[in-house]
Amino acid sequence: MPRSVLVVDDEPHIRRVLRGYLEADGYRVAEAATGSHAVALARSFRPDLVLLDIRLPDFDGLEVLRRIRGFSDVYVVLVTARSEEADKLVGLAAGADDYITKPFAPREVAARVRAVLRRARDTGLATSRVAASGLTVDPDTREVTVDGTPVQLSALEFDLLLALARAPGRVYSRRQLLEKVWGGDFFGDERVVDVHIRSIRRTLGDDAGAPRFIGTVRGVGYKFVAPAGADR
Repeated sequence: MPRSVLVVDDEPHIRRVLRGYLEADGYRVAEAATGSHAVALARSFRPDLVLLDIRLPDFDGLEVLRRIRGFSDVYVVLVTARSEEADKLVGLAAGADDYITKPFAPREVAARVRAVLRRARDTGLATSRVAASGLTVDPDTREVTVDGTPVQLSALEFDLLLALARAPGRVYSRRQLLEKVWGGDFFGDERVVDVHIRSIRRTLGDDAGAPRFIGTVRGVGYKFVAPAGADR
């Protein structure tokens, strides 16, 4: 079954060009010009990835993202203008996985989509379930529980948590985490790692000052601090 992409943009020529490039790469493509249509298609079309413009005519892409995160952990890549730095960080905190800045080359967007979906298919991570200090991370079902209670992470947050949990005690720099989780061809801001770590901690109920799961190594990066055991 071909992978699928939902392109959300209110400019018809942008949707048309992106559709052409993505279909040439073998993806099924659906289009939405409004926020309400985007949310509806995210439910019915069930894409593997959403390319989501922030500026939409009815409600903005950040609200679309919040609504989608209420029922799906689909990969979401925001499309922003260069002046929308605050929107990028807010979007990442709300559950976006990545962003692309306008103006962009369609080939760049197609390459980013390939990179994200390749990561989703081949994370290079072991498939055994990690269990550590009340936390379980199951790669087969992509489910996370804390003290027996299920918690909801975005697809990229899950990949990032699993990458850390599979190597307890190992310190990863931001760049190493970008290469391991986002892919070696990521060319965005390293701060996306910090934003996603904060979101994971918030979801897990973890305290950066007295971490139960993810510790910060100042000037270096992050590590999984709970001694992990995996069902093998």
